[in-house]
Amino acid sequence: MKFLDQAKVHIRSGDGGAGSVSFRREKFIEFGGPDGGDGGRGGDVWAEAVNGLNTLIDYRYQQHFKAKTGVHGMGRNLTGAKGADVVLKVPAGTQIFEDDNETLICDLTEPGQRYLLAKGGNGGFGNQHFKTSTNQAPRRANPGLPGVEKSIWLRLKLIADAGLVGLPNAGKSTFLATVTAAKPKIADYPFTTLHPGLGVARIDAREFVIADIPGLIEGAHEGIGIGDRFLGHVERTRVLLHLVSAQEEHPGKVYKTVRGELEAYGNGLAEKPEIVALSQVDTLDADERKKKLAALKRACGTTPFLLSAVTREGVEAVLRALMAVVEEARALASPKTGEDEDRWKV
Repeated sequence: MKFLDQAKVHIRSGDGGAGSVSFRREKFIEFGGPDGGDGGRGGDVWAEAVNGLNTLIDYRYQQHFKAKTGVHGMGRNLTGAKGADVVLKVPAGTQIFEDDNETLICDLTEPGQRYLLAKGGNGGFGNQHFKTSTNQAPRRANPGLPGVEKSIWLRLKLIADAGLVGLPNAGKSTFLATVTAAKPKIADYPFTTLHPGLGVARIDAREFVIADIPGLIEGAHEGIGIGDRFLGHVERTRVLLHLVSAQEEHPGKVYKTVRGELEAYGNGLAEKPEIVALSQVDTLDADERKKKLAALKRACGTTPFLLSAVTREGVEAVLRALMAVVEEARALASPKTGEDEDRWKV
């Protein structure tokens, strides 16, 4: 299945059904009077977060969604039925924006959450509503109100506990493949990862979700390389794992480059807890390790982890450090209180 994290769709709620003009005419009933029923309300357009989806690929092949028109009213005071609704099923973590792609309509972060995107038009009144003492046989009825038509943007931001950031070929995909059951593409050239990936890591009988995004390069916030489009997938994470390749000649400079891109992107990424690791250390001898570890330590201000996903050196230590931050954040935040309160709002 292809990964698609943004799609534009066109929606229209159903028109209301028209009211009926009808009169009761029965044998032995002298004064029947008007009995035209009301029209039914048009169908609504809803968005619903569901389990089992992790991409918006369905909306590449269908972009137009229209709810059904309400059934027209009929005689004998019969009200028309409501038109059928349309439900856009999206992955948890989907944000919905207006046509300008900036005005947020809703943020569906939990399976089962629903949001009314477009309400169907009300049905028209039948002629029974217009009966008065001076007009006992009205021959008019209201048409149904039209539905709402507009274009919206769907934007998916993956929900994960930890996010992987770093330059291309920093070992992010190899780390994800080592600690989870995910099978990302791994190769010895830059930008191997073209789409974000998710995996579930397990350490000490506890689990958390890791998100991997394509590598960042200098100027990514201005659209250079793949750009910063995929940084949105680590906005919801509780901690970042910043990998710096041991094959870099100046690891401290590389670290500052990526940090600069996170700060330029904004949205709170630069303020998230960060764990730094010098990856691919299996390619260095002891002296080079010390030298590059010291350079990276001066740049980040903390002691980085030594990590090799190939030989699994330092893997468990990094996972435990990530798990500690994740558990602390889970303890402080709850579905209704804490710093994650906004994530549960519809």
